[in-house]
This record gives sequence, C-alpha cells and structure tokens, in this order.
Amino acid sequence: MRNKNQNVYTVGQVNSYIKNIFDQDYMLRRIYVSGEVSNCKYHPSGHIYFSLKDAEGTISCVMFAGSRRGLAFPMRDGDNVIVGGSISVYERDGKYQIYAKEITKEGAGLLYEKYLALKAELEEMGMFAPEYKQPIPAYVKKIGVVTAPTGAAVQDIKNIALRRNPFVQIILYPALVQGEGAADSIEEGIRRLDALNLDVLIVGRGGGSIEDLWAFNEEKVARAVFSCHTPVISAVGHETDTTIIDFVADLRAPTPSAAAELAVADVRAVLNTLENYKSRMNHAMANQTQRARSRLLQYETKWKYLGPENKIRDQRARHAELERRYTDAMEEKLKEARHRLALYIQAMKGLSPLDKLNQGYSYVEKEGKAITSVQDVKEGDLLEICVSDGKITARAEKTSAVSWMEQS
Repeated sequence: MRNKNQNVYTVGQVNSYIKNIFDQDYMLRRIYVSGEVSNCKYHPSGHIYFSLKDAEGTISCVMFAGSRRGLAFPMRDGDNVIVGGSISVYERDGKYQIYAKEITKEGAGLLYEKYLALKAELEEMGMFAPEYKQPIPAYVKKIGVVTAPTGAAVQDIKNIALRRNPFVQIILYPALVQGEGAADSIEEGIRRLDALNLDVLIVGRGGGSIEDLWAFNEEKVARAVFSCHTPVISAVGHETDTTIIDFVADLRAPTPSAAAELAVADVRAVLNTLENYKSRMNHAMANQTQRARSRLLQYETKWKYLGPENKIRDQRARHAELERRYTDAMEEKLKEARHRLALYIQAMKGLSPLDKLNQGYSYVEKEGKAITSVQDVKEGDLLEICVSDGKITARAEKTSAVSWMEQS
C-alpha cells in the first residue's frame, strides 16, 4: 500500500522537471563537445540527426534546418568534429541531446570562431549590403580570373567559358590560394586585374578544408573585393563551402564551373534568341507590309472614286448633258421660230406688193413716191408704173376723181 505522505508524479512531470534543470544550467546552455560523427542522417525537412561518440560514450545530436548556416562542410560518419550548441531534454522520449548551432571539424574550431567574428564585424560595417552590389554584365568580352595557375578550378573556368563563348578573352592572374602569402597574392591579383578595365572578375579556387580556404576569409582580401570597380564573382570551394568574400562579392557562385556559367553568356542561346527575334521581326514586318498594302488598295480605290480624274470625267459628262439639253432647247426654239416665220411669210404674202403685181395689179409712183390719190398728180407729170416684170414711164394727160367704194 502507498503511504499517504508519498508524492506521485507523472512521467511528463518528471521529464519536464529534468528539462528545467538542464535549461537552467548555464554551462549546458552554451557548450562545445568534441567527438566522432556516427549515424548521420540528412532529413528531407532539412534537419540533420547524428550522434557524437568517443571511447567513453555516445550522445544524440540534432541540427535543425534553421541552423544549417553554422555547418560549412558536408558532414559524414567518421568526421571528428566540435559541436557548439545547448543540451536539453526531449520531453516526449525523456532523452537528452545536443541541439547544435554550429559544427566545425576538429582542429578548425579557432579558425571558425575567427571567421564568425570577422563576418559579424564586416557585416556591421555594411560591406555585405545589397546596395553596394554591382550587376554582372549580360555579355562580357574580357574576364579576369584570380586563382592558382594549375588545378581543376582554372581549367573548369576556361573550358566552360570558351565552350559558351569561344570569342571571350580570359586574363589569368596566377595567385597563391593556400598557405603563407596567399591572402597578399589574391589581394594583389584583384587590384591588378581591376586596373585593366575588364568586364568581370572571378576570384576563387577548388574545395578544401577551412584551413585550405582561409586566405579567402582574410580581411584584406574582403576589402580588396569590396573596393573593386569591376564586378566580382566569388567561386571558392564546393557548393557547401562559404567564405567571407562570398558575402562581399557582387555575386556568389557555388563552384568555379558555375562562376564561368554565370559570367559568360551562351553564344548559341544568344544566336537562337536573335534568330527568334529575327523571325518575329520578319513576321511582324510581313504583317505590317500586308496591312500597308491593304490600306494602299483602299486609298487607291478611294482615289479612283474621289480623284480629280473622276471628277473631271463626271463634270464632262454633266457638261455634255447640259450641252445636249441646250442644243435640244435651241433646236426646239428654232423650230418654233421657223414655224412662226413660215406663218408670218404666209401672212405677208397676202400683203406683198410683188404678189399683188403678179396678180395683175400695178404700182404708180412719181419721183420715187407712191401715188395714192389723183390729187398727187397734175397733167403733164412724168409717172412710173411698176408691173410684175418691170417699169413703164408715162405722162399724165388727165386726172379725174372717182369714188370706188360707192360703185361697189
């Protein structure tokens, strides 16, 4: 039987209590643990689960995806590393584990601390700010490369750059990229190539340990990249390697090969693009020409309909019609006038002296004046008698007055 004075706790309460103890321990809140990596698994979510072991024991570890920036190399089983983070209890399983924030290979821990300190200092100075980044030209002609004269990096850059554009010019500054004097050599290479008015600089080398890549973490190299007037592409190590100049450079490439691809436009793609533009332009010009021809045909039709030639032809037709009307009207008027004249002539025939003469009458005049009364003639006057075929000259012997109206 349980004693009434005994306290009974649930499993969750016990785990929560132990977790609080761990969380309140100052040493466990920030601790560095060295050991050999085992059971390393990269989860699709981005988390990394692994164990650290040595000759005396094993401890579980997890690095969440949000902390992956603290891992500068691909971690594998058997790596001897130093894990920095905190130790706490996972309440559901009642197990404690290390929650890793940063992981460095053993022996590189001090260098990594120096790397983080310089990174924070330069970032605070604004050397990583995006407003200082220069754009990489789309079509470069001259490329400067600061790297070792031998090795895979320079060969990869040359092969890929010339394959993408065989006309590009590559100027190599053979620098020391590792060991004593490497930082000075890289700095000198950047400054010398910057003075040549090139289109872009590629600064980098192949992969290696943090010690091998350390020259690219030196402040003098970072300042040379920052003050460079030529756009700089950093290409140091493998995709997972990150150095100080990656943050300062105008563009970071994960590898030297990728840097060449980012710097040099593919001539074939450019030619294909130009060919597409040419085809589209020709098609557009053909359409424009067809539309222009259609408009010209419409204008030609309107011109034929509204042009002066048509108007002149229409005016001529109207004038011809008016002329015909005027001619017909005049002929009609003349016809009427002729008819009236014929009537007048017919009427005048009855009044014509000649006509009277032809009927047997005569016409008597004296000194050019017609004799209409016996009072106009005296005995002995010389008279002219007009008949139908001539004149008769006679002298008056006697005159007598007769009333012809009374006799009739």
